Amino acid sequence: MSFVIGLQCRECGQEYPQAPLHVCENCFGPLEIQYDYEGIKKSISREKIASRDRNLWRYRELLPIDGEPRAGLYSGYTPLVRAHRLGDALGVKEFYVKDDSVNHPSFSYKDRVVSVAISKAMEFGFKTVSCASTGNLANSVAAHAAKAGLDCYVFIPDGLEQGKIIGSAIYGPKTVAIKGNYDDVNRLCSEIGDKYGWAFVNVNLRPYYSEGAKTHGFEVVEQLGWKLPQHIVVASAGGTILPKLAKGFKELIKVGLAEDTGCKIYSAQAAGCAPIINALHKGTDLVSPVKPNTIASSIAIGNPAGGYYVIQAVRESGGWGESVTDEEILDGIKLLARTEGIFTEPAGGTEVAVTKKLIEQGRIPRHESIVISITGNGYKTLEAVAKSVERPYTINATLQNFDELFHQLEPNAGVKALAS
Repeated sequence: MSFVIGLQCRECGQEYPQAPLHVCENCFGPLEIQYDYEGIKKSISREKIASRDRNLWRYRELLPIDGEPRAGLYSGYTPLVRAHRLGDALGVKEFYVKDDSVNHPSFSYKDRVVSVAISKAMEFGFKTVSCASTGNLANSVAAHAAKAGLDCYVFIPDGLEQGKIIGSAIYGPKTVAIKGNYDDVNRLCSEIGDKYGWAFVNVNLRPYYSEGAKTHGFEVVEQLGWKLPQHIVVASAGGTILPKLAKGFKELIKVGLAEDTGCKIYSAQAAGCAPIINALHKGTDLVSPVKPNTIASSIAIGNPAGGYYVIQAVRESGGWGESVTDEEILDGIKLLARTEGIFTEPAGGTEVAVTKKLIEQGRIPRHESIVISITGNGYKTLEAVAKSVERPYTINATLQNFDELFHQLEPNAGVKALAS
């Protein structure tokens, strides 16, 4: 049973029936899904959710499909890792990593939003699905389209990391690299969508697609024993995930699944592409576009469509935001890997580094619960870290050669052995 009422403009309130629309005809504001929350409250319960399969569709009453899910049956329900060693390194008491770097099938949080978008595209009868992407979304759309048997075109900026290019091409879509940055790609895709009538998951299906991001937050709350974290740090790119986390937390409270204990939300961006943080720090709602220049390509969107709503959600929660340099991002990637064994892409390194900065500023108290949302896998972006890790030691295949190397690396090894 669907609890979707229809679409509504976030700015002027104009209502629309369900359709592949994303902007208001009156004011050009973004459209958002509206639900029957009273009906949901009567239908949903913690026990019902716990009885379902461990995928994102366990929260189906709060997602915008009419029939049975058509995609993403193995997506979602990723680990919430209690990060003791990372917490110790940052000097905090209760630290968690929500790890979507192991999401199925394409190893990023995008598998959530694409699962919903592909299901809705099939309900609408589309035969071709597409996207504008900085990499992870293209991987996910290509993978889910292959599983669903749909034709697929993905559009990316030229010069992306090979891991992300191959991570799309392997599924057999038509991959089109555009000379320019993501904003150039996105503009072209809006024109292509209008002309060819395809389902662009992050254009004409954006209201449905973005709802899938809520499941990241739903899982955090469920995995914490149906409690909101006190602080959550999220990397911001186009501005989809952070406002939807805020919406998801409110929905869980509204339908009686969680208490309103308050959760401060923080935006994290790379200094080389920080239009949202710039606006936040200036105290303005106006997000001025920038030209991206950062290793964090997955969040390098200089003109974020949802930037205004990120700022709204951050301010309403009482949170804040910071940006960090590429060097700090690399340090964040290595710190997470060497304390928790999680290899994230630069977006995750951005979150680690920003969280460190916020703790040092005193904005996040060290004795309160903190979650960072890792949204992508480091194995896709090897180029970003290749020069910052040690090269292998090369020796001949003799014990003597290893003994010599070992004593170079561990000059006090004999002392340690006697002490033990």
